[in-house]
Amino acid sequence: MLNEKVAELLNTQINKEFYSAYLYLAFANYFSEEGLDGFANWYQIQAQEERDHALLFIQYMQNNDARVTYEAIDKPEFSAEQHMDVLEAGLKHERYVTGLINTIYGAAYEVKDFRTMQFLDWFVKEQGEEETNASDLIKKMKLFGTDPKSLYLLDQEMAARTYAAPSLVL
Repeated sequence: MLNEKVAELLNTQINKEFYSAYLYLAFANYFSEEGLDGFANWYQIQAQEERDHALLFIQYMQNNDARVTYEAIDKPEFSAEQHMDVLEAGLKHERYVTGLINTIYGAAYEVKDFRTMQFLDWFVKEQGEEETNASDLIKKMKLFGTDPKSLYLLDQEMAARTYAAPSLVL
């Protein structure tokens, strides 16, 4: 049985993961409207990953006989005057999610909930990758984003991204 505080944090994380999916869909829409379909693809895949993360948390809760509760998902609020604004908002959001995961891990550690800590290990690693990907995208945009031909090539690189579902054993 999950500790009450840990279960509450896991439920909150489900909502935050769905919010992340909404946010990344909004980013994808921004880039689609800007004619950068490759960047739109990149963020659509990000949204799909976040949705699957939420489903992993749900499955973990169910596997541990914990009640899953769903809350309203906030509307994504962001404004972008340039492409870089979206990319920086993405990195900021990933750092925020890393903090949320760390908080759950800390709560599980306090009550010696080793099973939840082991479950979260994958997410800790995943967040490191997410932050690196977001940071690398910012670096590439700084290098190439002001030149239309280079931006076109970068957009093509983003279009090549494909989705791979997480292979986490619960």
